[in-house]
Amino acid sequence: MDPSKVWFITGASQGLGLSLVRKLLDSGYRVAATSRNAQTLKNAVGLIDPTRFLPLAMDVTNPDCIDDTIRQTITAFGRIDVLVNNAGYGMAGTVEETSDQKIRDIIDINLLAAIAMTKRVVPIMREQRAGTILNIGSVAGFAGAPGWATYSATKAGLAAFSEVLALDVAEFGIRVTVVEPAGFRTGFLTEGSLAYTETKINGYEAVKKTQERYLAMSGRQAGDPERAAEIFIRMAEHPNPPVHLFLGADAYNRAAKKLAEMTAELEKWKSTTISADYPS
Repeated sequence: MDPSKVWFITGASQGLGLSLVRKLLDSGYRVAATSRNAQTLKNAVGLIDPTRFLPLAMDVTNPDCIDDTIRQTITAFGRIDVLVNNAGYGMAGTVEETSDQKIRDIIDINLLAAIAMTKRVVPIMREQRAGTILNIGSVAGFAGAPGWATYSATKAGLAAFSEVLALDVAEFGIRVTVVEPAGFRTGFLTEGSLAYTETKINGYEAVKKTQERYLAMSGRQAGDPERAAEIFIRMAEHPNPPVHLFLGADAYNRAAKKLAEMTAELEKWKSTTISADYPS
């Protein structure tokens, strides 16, 4: 590990973000971390050497606020080596029962805020000729479940963004990984982290069963946030990290099943696919 590195983590007052901040500080790293409320973040982390920990209040949808927190970080630590775009929340419910405003809100926070943060940190890393960007996606962005269409759309967008960004910035020594976890034992399925719309329309049986199953899992998820934090640190130190990193056995199984299904479908419809070209 290289504790001289400076980490910048959004959405750090709970869940995976909080576990990562604590692990980094215990390991001697310097950390700038954001939350909607800086005092809540301070209380969650505990008393830490202010020369190594910079808690920041930030509205991730406000470009001026993003710029200010980055300026404060550079003033305090002089550089940013690892950006973790972790801010976000879940949304469950059918598309037709979810308001347009709720859809816009989750896109703003889960996707557009991560793009805005990255846009502002890449120039710093480019000048340094080094850096790591970890975008916290979800296995739902690759292999979704009934009732999570809008949430999955935000995470699929983040994955696509990460894939192409990795190609764009590789020549500057910047590495990009989209981390795609399954269920971790955090507050993700609780009221503060999940926008949940109960499905009241007749039918939608697959959605209703999935909602019941997922909500019943709260506090019993298989994923260990402490182990995830250790993996994040290893990825930031790795010379050639993966562009996609699925986390948890459930994430692996869902991704593997989806890949097999996609391959089979691709081959089944191959003749139709290639028939769209001009005759050679």
